Amino acid sequence: MTLAFATQVQEFVSQTWPWYVAGPIIALTMFLLLYFGKEFGVSSNLRTMCSIGGAGKVSDFFKIDWKNQLWNMTFVVGGLIGGYIAANFMSGSEGNLAHISDATVADLQALGMDVKQGAIPMVPEFLNWNTASSWAILLSGGFLVGFGARYGGGCTSGHAISGLSNLQLPSLIAVIGFFIGGLAMTFLIFPLIF
Repeated sequence: MTLAFATQVQEFVSQTWPWYVAGPIIALTMFLLLYFGKEFGVSSNLRTMCSIGGAGKVSDFFKIDWKNQLWNMTFVVGGLIGGYIAANFMSGSEGNLAHISDATVADLQALGMDVKQGAIPMVPEFLNWNTASSWAILLSGGFLVGFGARYGGGCTSGHAISGLSNLQLPSLIAVIGFFIGGLAMTFLIFPLIF
């Protein structure tokens, strides 16, 4: 009986959870955060880490009581641990790999990405870690993401999950902007650059 139960548990956790399981868990999490007066967002963790590192001596923006924000850092730590567990213990068979349409595979290959059906896209070949141009692309992209998150009052997770749960109109506008920007980058800008 115990072996059969363990097998069922392993089968459950090794599969992608359906929306009707994952969605209510996200909703319950957001309800608990709202109940306890907390706001969720990943980009706020960067502010917390900078504050821990002493950035408050340079800028007033980082002068916060970072100890009250440590609860949000658990999400980042959990994401790293969860990603490691998923990649190393919950994948490997063909059934657990990402399912990508043939058209998407062809489009990604045309953009220089080494990808095959049923696999996760790899870093494009033009991002060679040993070149200055690759580092310039990564650093400028990171700067733009950080600037955008600060200028927009939060990141995609903060606006799309927490802000929409709070029924905030600026978050709805931001999420619409995220989608428009993502589509523009994917179909217009990225093909022109690379």
